[in-house]
Amino acid sequence: MEQRVVTLFHRSIEATMNAGELLAPYIAEASEMIVHTLLAENKLLICGNGLSGALAQSFSAQLMGGFERERPGLPAIALNGDAVTTGTVARNHGRAESYARQIRALGQPGDLLVIISTDGQDSNLVQAIRAAHDRDMGVLALTGGEADGDCTALLDVHDIELRVPSPVASEVHQVQLLILFCLCDLIDSSLFGGFEE
Repeated sequence: MEQRVVTLFHRSIEATMNAGELLAPYIAEASEMIVHTLLAENKLLICGNGLSGALAQSFSAQLMGGFERERPGLPAIALNGDAVTTGTVARNHGRAESYARQIRALGQPGDLLVIISTDGQDSNLVQAIRAAHDRDMGVLALTGGEADGDCTALLDVHDIELRVPSPVASEVHQVQLLILFCLCDLIDSSLFGGFEE
């Protein structure tokens, strides 16, 4: 049992290092995209399903409530955080519309949609991307897996995908959490003062 734990830690480290080396420039670019959105007085709409939804809520909370320093709250809404709204939309209009309808109601040109998914295949995230593009919003997609998902096919040249190159959902989630922490750090440093190397 103990050796299994050590093996899982080693696999986690390997997945993290592989993703870090591959995605570092894109994470930096994504942070600039978010900073540009915020400086233009726009907001982030964030969503995901299941554990990805928990990551969406965590990211929104860190932007709004603060990361590792005292600073003003940043405008971010986790669309999956309101279970009543999401459930009502899904019941009345179908699960595929659970985020798209909220984006059409809340999204403004210049806002940024952030989707989080282990594989980029969820129908409600596909519809969310379509709704965001219809509202002239950019898209930042955190995905995983080794092949393009349905969400990837909808991204345009102005959007960014941060795909964790692992087919293992737990590894994707843990690396995505680290990516979100990196984004928070880069955003805070860009908006409120320098890096501590």
